[in-house]
Parts: sequence; structure tokens; C-alpha cells
Amino acid sequence: MSKVKTSFVCRECGAIAPRWSGRCLECGTWDTMETFTGSDEGESTRAAPGEAASAPALPLHEVSALEVPRIPSGIGEFDRTLGGGIVPGSVILVGGDPGIGKSTLLLQAFSALAAGGQRVLYASSEESAQQVKLRAERICPGADSGANASDNLYLIAETSVARIINEARRVKASLLAIDSIQLVQRHDADALPGSMTQLRRCCLELVQFAKATGTAVLLVGHVTKEGDLAGPKLLEHLVDVVLSFEGDRHHAFRLVRATKNRYGSTHEIGLFEMTGDGLAEVDESALAAANAAQPRPGTAIVPVMAGSRVLLAEIQALVAAGFLGNAKRKASGMDSGRLSMMIAVLEKHAGLRLADQDIYTSVAGGMRIVEPAADLAACLAIAGAHLGRALPPGTAVLGEVGLSGELRPMRTLEQRISEATRRGCTTIVIPESQQGVKRVGGATLIEIHSIAEAIDLLSPARSTPVRG
Repeated sequence: MSKVKTSFVCRECGAIAPRWSGRCLECGTWDTMETFTGSDEGESTRAAPGEAASAPALPLHEVSALEVPRIPSGIGEFDRTLGGGIVPGSVILVGGDPGIGKSTLLLQAFSALAAGGQRVLYASSEESAQQVKLRAERICPGADSGANASDNLYLIAETSVARIINEARRVKASLLAIDSIQLVQRHDADALPGSMTQLRRCCLELVQFAKATGTAVLLVGHVTKEGDLAGPKLLEHLVDVVLSFEGDRHHAFRLVRATKNRYGSTHEIGLFEMTGDGLAEVDESALAAANAAQPRPGTAIVPVMAGSRVLLAEIQALVAAGFLGNAKRKASGMDSGRLSMMIAVLEKHAGLRLADQDIYTSVAGGMRIVEPAADLAACLAIAGAHLGRALPPGTAVLGEVGLSGELRPMRTLEQRISEATRRGCTTIVIPESQQGVKRVGGATLIEIHSIAEAIDLLSPARSTPVRG
């Protein structure tokens, strides 16, 4: 008979310790150890009676290839993020800030799947079935009118994971959505919903159900104040796909990004716009900055890569008088550490006096840029805001700026140039060190070597420079 054993698990990294301590020995965080009760039954090296023997190890070249079928969700941007569609038997975790559109996206996807003939079950642990129906009537007008869609889309308001799984078996659902995983529970577990014990057991049971029946399971997860998925990192290790819903709830645009995907790439993103009728797919041109007729100091256009697509982003900067030794550096949509490096490069190699200036940068449209190819655009936006000078209209800039002030090459330059030219840019500024550049379209390419040469491209937009 197995003996019950009490261990302590870190809710941040999932490390297991035999006794409680105030600080996790693995990740170093404080006050994160929680009690976890499990069985102390050891595993035998021999197969149990009646248990099928495991398959022997095979050389890599003898392993047959696995053809992974996919179920199109009916939402192109969602399928792009997943790698082409939903894989049967997979477990997908969707996280994001409250009110950003997680439940709306899943309800729209399940409505489209039901209309396509898939039998789906939407389990809500936060709202009643009547509340879910009211939202479905607003964002999916055809879900309640079409016989095929209404017959294939099932709703249930339940917090018991056992009852949800039983209903999924009863209706023979090919897809199951649980909103949210933090509120479902097992009644035989002596813990509150959302605790370490409940999350671990419920998620493990759902994963086993998905693998055994081939039912795709989509889980909605809450996030912490820091933007990370709530609960232990063990949840992210158990599931197959982790999707992150990004964007500001006060802005219309939303980005869905895959931070983990066992069946596809993690570089693709999905673009959506929140409307009164739910989430609408948008083309990447909707995030492009308007081509202003007059030069605007403090702005720069840069083509950035988001997976296999090119987005035309506008970086804006504001430079105001501050106090020496207490100057502010604020960034929205950019890495603040990278911004401080670019300001230091401008002071050292471009001769700008910014130590007593408050500098604010932002990426228009709620986008977030993480690649270094936008360094030159950030530098020119800051320099233009400080000097009161602007880039000529229709100019896009590209290049990583090194600490010595030189411009470094980047990848997929031809694709960026082609997309910027298609969007109306007539002049592209690129690093001189870029090798093998092919002229794409009718844009004029300007090659520069250092950040000091790039400052000379700024043309006066006012009669007198603006100094802090």
C-alpha cells in the first residue's frame, strides 16, 4: 500500500523540496513554497501484470515520420499563430490580461468550428451558460441561428474537472475549451481552486484526457501583475502550446504570440482588432504609420520582422528639459535598457547633450519591438526630437547600432525593403556593412557607416532648433 508523502513545491519554477523553506533553493524567490501531497509509491522496472510492454528503442532513421493533422479554426490569424491549425490531442494554454479578449477569441473560434461540422464543448468556470450565450449572440450572430452551428456548440457552466471531462466524453467533443483553468478543481483534493495542488492535478488530468481521446483542449489562464502566467511553471511544461495575448485593453489592436509551440514556429504572430462585434482579423498594413505630408521631428519609420511578415512600425520620441542627475528615461513598446544604451551612444558618438533631458519613446499602435534592427530608428527619433529636425517624408531606416557608433547588418533585408516600398516608402537607409544587397522596387537606398552620418540625414523642419 502506498504511503502518503507531503512535499513542498515552488509555484514559480516547480522545484520540489522535502521540507519547507522561506526561499526556493532553485530560483531564489521568497515565500513561494507550497504544500503538495502525493503518493510515495515507487515505480518498478518490470511491467505490471496486464500492462503492455513499452516499445523498444529504435535508431533515429528507423522511426517513422508523424503526419500531424490540423483542424482549421476558421480564424486565419489564429491558425497562423498555431502553425496552421489546431492539432488533435494537443493542449493549448492562452494567457493575457483581464478583458483583453481571450474568451472572445475562443468563443469566436469555437463558433466557426461548430459551423464547420466540428462538435465542440465550451466550459465556463467564471460565468453562467446564459452569460456566455449573451456574448455569443453579440460576437457570433450566426451561432444561434444556424442549425449546424447550434447543434455542434455545447455550453456548460461547471468548476469540477471530472464533470467537464465526463460531459466532453458524453457529447463526443473533438475540442474542449475551459475558461479558466485557475477556477476548476477536483473535489477530492484538499486545496482551494487556483492553488498549486489543484492546478497541477487538474492540468495533468486534462493532458491525459487529451492524449488518450485525441480531443484538443484549450485552457484560458490568468496572468500576474508582472504579465506572467499565474500558477507554477509546471503548467507551461505540461501543455503543448502557450499563447500570449498582448496589447493594451484601451487600444484596439491585439497581438497573439506563441511563446511555446511543439507543432510549429514560435515566431509567427496573429493581428486582431477589438470591435463592438468581437475580434476582427486585420492586415499588417493597418499597423503601418501614416505617410505624413509634412516632416515631423521625433518620428522614424522602421520595417520590423514579426515571424514571416513585415510590419511597418513608427517610433516616436519626446525630449523635454529635465534635471541633471535625475533625467527620466521612459519607453513604451521598447526595451528600456536598450533605450539607455542608444542614448549613451548618441551622447558619445553623435555629440548630443542629453544628460539633463527627459526622454520618452513609444511605438505607435500598441506594438512591441524586441529586435535590434530598430536601433537606428530610435536614435534618429530621439535626435530629431532634440534638434527639432526630421527625416524626409517617405523615409524608412534600418540598422543595429553598436556601442562604438557603427551600424551593423541585419537579416532579411530584401524582404523588409520590398515591403517598405510597397507601403509607399521612397528612401531606405541601410548599413554600409550590409553585403549582397539587391535593389528591390524603385526605392532609393542610402548606405551609411555610423550614427554620426545618420544624424546628417535629418533635415531642418523648423527655422530654429528646439533645445532643452
